[in-house]
Amino acid sequence: CTLHAFDQSWGSAMSMEAVWLILAVVLVCVGIAGSVLPALPGVPLVFAGLLLAAWAGDFQQVGWMPLVVLGLLTAASFVIELVATAAGAKRVGATRLAVVGAALGTLGGLFLGRPGRLRGPFVGAVAGELISHGKVEQATRAGLATWMGLLFGTLAKLALVFTMLGIFALAYFV
Repeated sequence: CTLHAFDQSWGSAMSMEAVWLILAVVLVCVGIAGSVLPALPGVPLVFAGLLLAAWAGDFQQVGWMPLVVLGLLTAASFVIELVATAAGAKRVGATRLAVVGAALGTLGGLFLGRPGRLRGPFVGAVAGELISHGKVEQATRAGLATWMGLLFGTLAKLALVFTMLGIFALAYFV
């Protein structure tokens, strides 16, 4: 079954553009969920959905300039995740090794699914703090502060996603 045959079978009831737009909406919805759930790459999925929606409309409503801005915001989401986690550790006076450990744990955790994304920053901060001066209580505080940074990073990514949706809507409807 080719796409052309699929399009003909649906006839005038549903065009291929509508199918692509439905898929774009699904990607955006999954991306929004992924901005909160650590198992899914939320912001990149939102970007993929918005790019697909622009492509489905032959880039008539949404041109290259808004898409470049959306791409830059998508790239910024990765930086936000790393910086927010490290900033959480730094906030409680964690040592430089704990901050580096939190950033490395966040980066490494990205490749290990949900458990890695949840535990990676904590483990990295605790390990860095323990290496630095070996105090378990301070290491635990650094780990918990890292999780708080992760929470604020998630909220920032969610705000970023809704900013992206607003930019897309402005470009599409204005």
